[in-house]
Amino acid sequence: MEKKGVNRRNFLRISATAGAGALLIPGAAASTLNKTETAKKTAFPMRTLGRTGIKLPILSMGVMRADNPNIVRAAYNSGLIHFDTAHGYGRGMNETMLGNFFKDKPRDSFILATKCKPEWPLSDNFEKEYTDMFDLSLQRLQMKQVDWLYVHDLNDPAQVKNERLINVIKKFKADGKTKFLALSMHANNPKVIDAAVEAGVYDIILLSYNFKLNNLKELDPTIERAAKAGIGFVAMKTMTGGREDAEGNKKVNAQACLKWAWQNEHIATIIPGFTNFDELDECLAAVGNTTLSGGEKEYLAALCNEEGLYCQQCGICLDQCPEKLPVPDLMRAYMYAYGYKYAQLSKETLEELNLPENVCTNCDTCKIKCPSGFNVGRKIAAIAPVRNIPTEFLS
Repeated sequence: MEKKGVNRRNFLRISATAGAGALLIPGAAASTLNKTETAKKTAFPMRTLGRTGIKLPILSMGVMRADNPNIVRAAYNSGLIHFDTAHGYGRGMNETMLGNFFKDKPRDSFILATKCKPEWPLSDNFEKEYTDMFDLSLQRLQMKQVDWLYVHDLNDPAQVKNERLINVIKKFKADGKTKFLALSMHANNPKVIDAAVEAGVYDIILLSYNFKLNNLKELDPTIERAAKAGIGFVAMKTMTGGREDAEGNKKVNAQACLKWAWQNEHIATIIPGFTNFDELDECLAAVGNTTLSGGEKEYLAALCNEEGLYCQQCGICLDQCPEKLPVPDLMRAYMYAYGYKYAQLSKETLEELNLPENVCTNCDTCKIKCPSGFNVGRKIAAIAPVRNIPTEFLS
């Protein structure tokens, strides 16, 4: 039987069958910024972010995919005050955009957080490298201090409590570069949250939180314990990739997703990544009525049985893959491209994985049985070729 490897020659065939073509055309995911910049202030319910004492509107902005300051301006003028970015978003251009936007705004009129991701295992020069990374973020943001810094993508309790890491970020706080210390996590391992509480230095946790999570019975009590210990929680990925279907063709009901997450009183705020006025308006509409209707509950319940785009990051697939591929990260890259319509971030994620040139070449059929029902082999075949597409062709 012919091997099903992924390379340049079969990319066009794969992308045609998987629907990837539209993702790789410049402008395919362009924002529909066609409204005036004048916005009416929204009356937001407020929640306190753990022991920080900061009161936040329940809706904030994840700026990762926004490449136009007009949408940031619209959100700011609508009454949003918290904006979330990261060192790597847009290869640094995201932080630069925010720095230019906020440089003339009163510093007490907004709250800004960024993220810096350590490379594991830590190098001999980690302390200098991580400090240089954060200093560059501050330079791009044109700020001497952010409200909080996330140590990005911590999914191992041992990493959370690493002494070298903790010493570096404590110095950042002592030097006045950040008011608070935080961590972000993708895998939603309750043990990571417990480790953050035990470490005693993290004030805030950013985690994926949505109606499709299969470990809520364990996760919710862990969140509650951490909240009682003073940890503040910010939620991302509440819309499970933004699409209902595995191909990313049908938008999810954003209002229902937001309302579901707000039911957890320990979630201080949510950072959806809207990129146009229509998406912003939909999020603002949810703020006006945060109660889930019966129809919305039925809608979300039905989606729980669909394959969709959101990977649980449970890691069960890792032992099943003969080629030992980082499947959860590949699934996240697939979500970025097909759900977020952000193929550039997908490529950046793939580049960090150091994948072999041709993946899946030793398997006639994919042997992974995903508990979420993902067709893992098909998704890898659809996303791996993005590595070979020039960045200028990616939206």
